Amino acid sequence: MKSHPQEPQTAAAPNFSRRTFLQGVGVTMALPWLESLPGATAASAAAIDSDEGKAAAFPKRFAVLFMVCGVNPDHWWAEGAGSEMKLGKTLEPLAPLKGKLNVINGLFNKKSTGQGIHPAQTGNLLTGVSFSKGAIIHSGISVDQVIANHVGQDTIQPSMVLACEQPMTGYHESNFSNAYSSHISWQNADSPVPNEMYPSLAFDALFENRGSLRNLSVLDRVKDRASQLSRKISATDKVKLDEYLSSVRDIERNIERMRDHKDKATDRARDKGRPLFTMARPDNGLPEDLREHARLMCDLIALAFQTDKTRVASLILARDLSALYYPFLDVREAHHGASHTDTSEGYERIARFHLSQMAYLAKKLDEMPEGEGTVLDNSCVMFMSNMLSGTRHDNKKVPIVTAGGLGGTLKTGRVLNYLEAGDDNRKLSSLYLGLMDRVGVKLDSFGDADTRLAGL
Repeated sequence: MKSHPQEPQTAAAPNFSRRTFLQGVGVTMALPWLESLPGATAASAAAIDSDEGKAAAFPKRFAVLFMVCGVNPDHWWAEGAGSEMKLGKTLEPLAPLKGKLNVINGLFNKKSTGQGIHPAQTGNLLTGVSFSKGAIIHSGISVDQVIANHVGQDTIQPSMVLACEQPMTGYHESNFSNAYSSHISWQNADSPVPNEMYPSLAFDALFENRGSLRNLSVLDRVKDRASQLSRKISATDKVKLDEYLSSVRDIERNIERMRDHKDKATDRARDKGRPLFTMARPDNGLPEDLREHARLMCDLIALAFQTDKTRVASLILARDLSALYYPFLDVREAHHGASHTDTSEGYERIARFHLSQMAYLAKKLDEMPEGEGTVLDNSCVMFMSNMLSGTRHDNKKVPIVTAGGLGGTLKTGRVLNYLEAGDDNRKLSSLYLGLMDRVGVKLDSFGDADTRLAGL
């Protein structure tokens, strides 16, 4: 009888668990979605239900990007639907993602109206509750942290809370604490979540870089596992894996450079006998170029979502009463001052710059395949400000745009208008209730709302 050569092992045969990771010394990284390992996804995406034999949903992620003091209202508009949607100048960076957007107009946070300007318009943006003047701060748990408490048990880090600008101390003239101006994420009614401003420290938290591990590349720590996997997957998936590892390494190189700046700044501050946070940028070790800082923070969120290190993130691009400068936009005034002429071309460029950070993050997520869609399709990235007009400090309606469909549970490609719906039907907290429903958090009420946003 003629013998036949043994058939090569198929790509689906390796005995990898259905939730596959790259593991090494002190670090675990979830894999991106690979076709030849249908059970190996960023987070048990194709985990088979023993009773029904159906694939479980991919993990859902939620991110908030915040820019203070409103937008240029003349250029913040959208009309139409899907690929035919027309966008105002400020929203143009999102044009490639029209079919995955929702531009939401007319919502407001009633508890922050009539309380004064700035801190009172920011401190409860994601909580929707009344807050206190004076020495004792009080807001409420924020929507991102409610979601993190629900999904965070499945990840290394429940959430990422990032910022590109240092927080303020003291009090505003309205007698509200400047803590309200500096934080949007709250772990409970009395405690905002500290913002991480240093990319290197955010990276270290994600990848468990402690002690001597800071000097060992993440990829070096998982290279043996990566090599084993590379030999057992299809050629197409090997390219995907190589691209994935290269992207991790690119970010790690940038982080190493930022870590060096941070360490030198810490030494300078110690030599001067000053706390690091009192030093001005870049002497405080933060990137001098805001463009670099914002992009790197977005890279970290994208990497965290792809590696399933966390599924919840917030990023303050510019805090309330922002002192950020934009010489690369040919704007001489700091952010807060520029917002007082919000219809100027200069302030429109500021708003478009910050909106472009959302576009950058959303596009990165949309370039990450996951099942028949992308990581963005299983996420919701929300950009918002605390008011529409900085000139008038008008927060009776706030600008909001979202990208991503939360695993098909959120219809996209729409412009939603609620301004004429009546105050009880246009609450930000009603939007949050609807979004939380879609990630499995079912609440009877949140903030000042006990109904879901109609038409979401």
